[in-house]
Amino acid sequence: MNRPGERISRALAAVLTTAVAAAVLTGCDGSGLSGDAKPSGSGSGSGSTQAAAGSGTSPLVNPEGTKPGLAPLTSEQDRAAARRLIEKVTTKGRGPKTGYARERFGYAWMDTADGVPLARNGCDTRNDLLARDGRNLRYRSGSDCVVVAMTLNDPYTGTVIDWRKQKAAAVQIDHVVPLSYGWQMGAARWDKAKRQQFANDPLNLLPVDGPANSSKSDSGPASWLPPSKRIRCSYAVRISQVAVKYDLPVTAADKKSMLTQCGG
Repeated sequence: MNRPGERISRALAAVLTTAVAAAVLTGCDGSGLSGDAKPSGSGSGSGSTQAAAGSGTSPLVNPEGTKPGLAPLTSEQDRAAARRLIEKVTTKGRGPKTGYARERFGYAWMDTADGVPLARNGCDTRNDLLARDGRNLRYRSGSDCVVVAMTLNDPYTGTVIDWRKQKAAAVQIDHVVPLSYGWQMGAARWDKAKRQQFANDPLNLLPVDGPANSSKSDSGPASWLPPSKRIRCSYAVRISQVAVKYDLPVTAADKKSMLTQCGG
């Protein structure tokens, strides 16, 4: 069996061939695996330093979410493109959370969600994302899937985290658009297959600093933004990409905040 990195490289090659122009551990729901989790008191891994400037991929050239990280958007041309994308997002009021449960989006982290890159490759979503964004990967003995150590350039804090599985919650997988937020904005009416796609789509998932992600909970960008100001426009773009893909509105306050991050 090929390693996840090799499978991801082939997936990226396919994406680039078909779309040249389109030039990971708690995330949402306190299951220990997804971005609405409560603080675990874990700290930021075995060590962290300032991340290298420009690490990660611009969201404007990563519409599938298959490339690593999240790079800042610094040029006025890119920020103008970001504002045009954000303007496509529709708005409505946030509905009730009645009926929401993490399980309504499938178990975490399934390898069988239809309609998303990297699915059905023999490795679960969480480990696919660690392999996508991590460097200096180490795998569990006898496995070519389960990541037990890596170095992460964290986009949310701008630091480098040396992560070990012994302190698993030091890096969490963030649902950029949280599952419960999605539920309140329309996912409650989706069928199960679409909710599973949304929960496992790499476009909506980033491995990030655990404490920063825990502080986010299920907030929209009007209430929470990444601590690193350099990344906030890119973060707004990624939210917009997810919202447009899934025809999911955001609140008016969240859209205003997103535009502000990109100079609007």
